[in-house]
Amino acid sequence: MTAAVPVIGEVERRARLGRRLLLEPAVRAARVEAVADAVVGLHATDAATVYLSACARLAEPSAAEVERALYEDVSLVKLLSMRRTIFAVTEGFAPYVSSGAARAIAVKERATLLKHLREHAVGWDEARLAATEREVLAALAARGEATTKELGDDVPQLRETMLMSAGKAYEAKQSVGSRLLRLLASDGHVRRCRPRGSWVSSVYPWAPVPQWPDVPVREAKAEVVRRWLASYGPGTVEDVKWWTGWTLGDVRRALADVGARDVALADGAAALVLPGDVGATADPQPWAALLPALDPAVMGWRGRDWYLRPEDVPALFDRAGNAGPTVWWCGEVVGGWAQRADGEVVWRLFRDVGADGRAAVAAEAARLAGWLGEVRVTPRFRTALERELVR
Repeated sequence: MTAAVPVIGEVERRARLGRRLLLEPAVRAARVEAVADAVVGLHATDAATVYLSACARLAEPSAAEVERALYEDVSLVKLLSMRRTIFAVTEGFAPYVSSGAARAIAVKERATLLKHLREHAVGWDEARLAATEREVLAALAARGEATTKELGDDVPQLRETMLMSAGKAYEAKQSVGSRLLRLLASDGHVRRCRPRGSWVSSVYPWAPVPQWPDVPVREAKAEVVRRWLASYGPGTVEDVKWWTGWTLGDVRRALADVGARDVALADGAAALVLPGDVGATADPQPWAALLPALDPAVMGWRGRDWYLRPEDVPALFDRAGNAGPTVWWCGEVVGGWAQRADGEVVWRLFRDVGADGRAAVAAEAARLAGWLGEVRVTPRFRTALERELVR
């Protein structure tokens, strides 16, 4: 007789979200490395998101704590990886992310850059691109760190430009330097250093990095999926495929390699967890959170109906599918928030969360405003509700 497949319902999934993604106040972390590992990787496409996501999960929120890990200890590394998105991951996890995701993206980035150079610039071929890369790495080794503009003084070809989409309304010039440094970063040769200006600045220098240990691709992909299931499980095959950006074959192979076990969701859909991970979360506590645009909690799954009502999506996501700032109560998105020019953190709830919920949201807004201080944050990807709230 075949044993029944365990069912993991929405209440348990929300309890796991709060506990495993460190959003319950009682499980907040002391150091940002613990946060990054808990969420597998901090979204870093928008420079501010790393700080906001980390501080929402730190017992004592502090931009200085995030800067320590990123720029002093270099225990957090930013990689263009899953879904061709920039993630900040811990130094110990970086070799797996590099082998399992970043290097394949770097191959595609190199081919695309070479194609664009041939089509939109003069005198470029594979040999010149490789030679330029070597010159850039040599210049960085000599300088220690430098911005793309500063490297252009040492390697003049970085200042060359490509006219993209010529003749169209959205034509734009791209510098060879900006594309080449992005390629070297995705290939694991350089890293972003402390920004010039505040921590929300996007003007930053680059520095060379030592090469990570070589991890076999299959082993690396299995480790990425193992960590994802540990933090986000249960999840469907479609969730894993969307989050990683891999082929269906790669996803299924990695799930088999970690011995993922079948479970069912509340709606009967098939999902997976790590072996033995079917027990209930002990004593889940109520919690509220104000999470930033692209936070791992809202971007962790493709199927989101269990924590996000479909009718709220147009207000909270842009047209490209990027999540804006969200307000959470006990594992569900219940509204959105923004920071006004005077520093006030304002929010709007889409439904009644009761007196306790409203008080908890207000406390989180005060906590956020307190550590932000004089810093003003505008999401890179703006949403309808965020724009409305700052008027």
